[in-house]
Amino acid sequence: MKFSDQEKAVLREIQQDSAASLATLADRVGMAQSTLWRKLQEFDAAGIVTARVALLDPAKVGAKLCVFATVSLQDHSEASLAAFSRLIDRHPEILECHAITGSADYMLKIHTADVESYEQFMTNALLRSDVVRAVHSSFSLKALKRTTSLPV
Repeated sequence: MKFSDQEKAVLREIQQDSAASLATLADRVGMAQSTLWRKLQEFDAAGIVTARVALLDPAKVGAKLCVFATVSLQDHSEASLAAFSRLIDRHPEILECHAITGSADYMLKIHTADVESYEQFMTNALLRSDVVRAVHSSFSLKALKRTTSLPV
């Protein structure tokens, strides 16, 4: 989809602060409030804006450890894929799940309190699943960049 420069500015601003008032946003992007309100409604209706959320500090909410885990499935039958989908949906520790190319099937981004709680999660949730063949984990030592803003 093509966006005007002003629409791109609106999208950048709401990605940075979705809680900003309409007046503040309108001032930042140089748009009348009524025009901006209509534009935001258009973005919502078109599915461009899918949610407005608050981003939490993982350390302050007890989920400091970030783990990237690759998962290989036993097989790729419809039943196995559906079971794996249900598995990841049941666990709020899994923030993201991506089907990937390469030697593994999926890459998970997982947050837990510490190494011990991750070990419990991996053992009890992932490795005990009949559809999971293998899990390989990498622990994040430090996040050099963390954003949810898409380049527009």
